[in-house]
Amino acid sequence: MLTTVGPMRHGDFKWDETGVPSGKVTIWVDLRTQLMSVFRGGHEIGTAVVVYGADSMASPTGRFAILTKSRDYHSRAYDAPMPYSMFITHTGVALHGSPMSRRRATHGCVGLPIEFARLLFAAAAVGDEVRIVRSTADVPPAQEAAATS
Repeated sequence: MLTTVGPMRHGDFKWDETGVPSGKVTIWVDLRTQLMSVFRGGHEIGTAVVVYGADSMASPTGRFAILTKSRDYHSRAYDAPMPYSMFITHTGVALHGSPMSRRRATHGCVGLPIEFARLLFAAAAVGDEVRIVRSTADVPPAQEAAATS
């Protein structure tokens, strides 16, 4: 697991793949804690604070595969840039770069700090697994993610 110092805030992330061999990438998103963890070969290489869908357009939970990727996508529906988009549904839900603030929400997507989104876009491939969960307070999210990656 990556070590972070102190609590992370919106826009914070850590990425360190030093010494981690190449392999399959698995992405874990916890909506309750607003954290994403990226694993490669069972080693956490990235973690970030994320934003997610507002109550009226909630982010889906479950297991997904990255279906397509688009470096410079622009949403026609919301007239909004979505850099480094990795789509996980056929209805437009994606992981993508987004402005970060605790008051921000998406229209169902998972918004990432833009530099983190760039690193993830480079590391992830079409077909890689994305798990979106809403953890419970009695199981630490990092422990749950590590146990199932």
